[in-house]
Amino acid sequence: MLFLLPAGAALLVGLNAGLQLLGADAPVKLDRFPEIHGMLLVLSFVGTVIALERTVALGKVAGYLSPALLGVAGLFMISPLPLLVGKLVLLAGTIAMLLVYVPLWRRQRDNVVLIQVLGGVTAVGAAALWLRVPSIAVLLPFLISFVVLTIAGERLELARIGITSPRAEPILTSLAFAMTMATVATLLWPAAGYPLFGLSLLAMVAWLVVFDAARKTIRGTGLPRYIAACLLAGYGWLAIAGVVLALHDTTLTGAAYDAVLHAVFLGFTISMIMAHAPVILPAVLRKPLPYTELFWVPAVLLHASLLLRLGLGDAAGIQGAWVAGGVLNVISILLFAVMAFWQATHPPKATA
Repeated sequence: MLFLLPAGAALLVGLNAGLQLLGADAPVKLDRFPEIHGMLLVLSFVGTVIALERTVALGKVAGYLSPALLGVAGLFMISPLPLLVGKLVLLAGTIAMLLVYVPLWRRQRDNVVLIQVLGGVTAVGAAALWLRVPSIAVLLPFLISFVVLTIAGERLELARIGITSPRAEPILTSLAFAMTMATVATLLWPAAGYPLFGLSLLAMVAWLVVFDAARKTIRGTGLPRYIAACLLAGYGWLAIAGVVLALHDTTLTGAAYDAVLHAVFLGFTISMIMAHAPVILPAVLRKPLPYTELFWVPAVLLHASLLLRLGLGDAAGIQGAWVAGGVLNVISILLFAVMAFWQATHPPKATA
């Protein structure tokens, strides 16, 4: 739980910064917050959660250096210290996270680990480039690849039981390498790199939709149905991002940038966190997180508000819808965080 405290701080400040960028009434108004908004949420918050989960899987004390560094990096970025200090610690944290995969690979030379290694490489790339490239828009493909490849590896591990095609794993591994190469291409040859990156993202979505068990479990009830709904909705937003990226030949700006950024990191990433929280967080926290039907409320609010923000805000250019959708995005995330904390600290009493 201790390692999640800095991640929680990164989440809160990142959401505060999001409100500032929307022009909404943010609780705290500091000029630095909007500048660190993206890296704080993706590499410090999401990165800490991923690093902690991988460290628990490793089972070695040394592995905890990664989530510790990523969390502390967020605190340094928030603090009055020079931003470079936070950037350097963030880079160290991503390198430590990548190194966690070395013993995991030695233990099990597996496609799951290989795909997630590629995700770790792109995280290091994003953190390293941020030292010299202030524009998050330029780093966007690296950040997208980090979360998509990490989650794709996780979904492969969980879906293996139901996969019957012997070609499924080699295809996903090939797609992971293609996405990594396309990520680098967006930096070196953007005219070709962005369309290729968008197409690789769409191919990844196609694999997930075809081979993930979510298409079957959506017909179930309770937790399996909830997880499946969050997963499939997330894949839908990822597909939208892939289409937008495939239609561009340079760094994204304006509405296209906002749409891709939030389709991936809210519609896909936060939806994945909402889906997996009742399953993965108990292993990380060593505390149960009982599922409740009320988890549907923030999940539905997240996707409905994102539809408002991207559909009427970014696509139709309605400023009020863009702001309202963004504020509701923040509310949905905070609501889920509060509900998850309550469920973890107030488990239902066993009946006699």
